[in-house]
Amino acid sequence: MMAMPAGIELSVEKLSFPYAFWKRVLDLVVASILLIVFMPLLLLIALLVRVTSRGPIIYMCRRVGKGGRTFRFVKFRTMYTDADSRLAELLQCNEKDGPIFKMKNDPRITPIGRILRRTSLDELPQLLNVVRGSMSLVGPRPPLPREVELYDNFAARRLSVKPGMTCYWQISGRSNLSFEEWMQLDNKYIEEMGFWTDLKILVKTVPAILRAEGAY
Repeated sequence: MMAMPAGIELSVEKLSFPYAFWKRVLDLVVASILLIVFMPLLLLIALLVRVTSRGPIIYMCRRVGKGGRTFRFVKFRTMYTDADSRLAELLQCNEKDGPIFKMKNDPRITPIGRILRRTSLDELPQLLNVVRGSMSLVGPRPPLPREVELYDNFAARRLSVKPGMTCYWQISGRSNLSFEEWMQLDNKYIEEMGFWTDLKILVKTVPAILRAEGAY
C-alpha cells in the first residue's frame, strides 16, 4: 500500500452487496468476451509494436488503486524505451495543470504509439487487469504514485473505489479537460455509481473512442 501525503485522509467506499456482486460479474463476463473477440487484433498490435521499435511489447508500471494499494498496470508500449528517463527534460513543456503530465506532441511516443493512443487500442491489455480484479471496466483511471504524492483530499477521494478502464472523464473530453474538471468528474462518478450508471458509461464509451476527443 502506498503511503499517503501528510494530511490526506483516505477512505474506502462500501458498495452494497447486490451492486458489488453484479459489477464484478459484468467485469468478468465482458472483459473475458472482449479478450476472446479481440485476440486477433491483440496479436496484430503486438506484432506492430515489436517490429516498429525496440523494447517490450507490453509496458508495465505501478499504479495506485483502491485504498491506496498499488498494482501492476499493463498496456501496449506506445513510447520509446528511454521515455521515463526523458521525462525530467520535458516537464517544462507540460500542457496540463495539476500533478499530471501531458503533451500533444510528446517526442517520446513512437509512430505506432500515436495511432494506438488515438484509437485507445493501447488500453486493451488492461482487460487482464479487470479479469484479475485490480481494475474494473468502469471507475476512475488509476494514477501514478508520483501523482498521488501531490493529491489533496478532494483528488484522493478517487482512490476510495476500484479504478477502471473508462469513466465520466473518458466520455467527456479526456485530456482536453483540466485536472480540476477531471477530479470533479471522478467525484461525480463516486456519488452516482451504480449498475445502471456503469452501463450508461460503457455504452457512451464506444462513440467517445470513435471521436477520439482528447486522446493523446
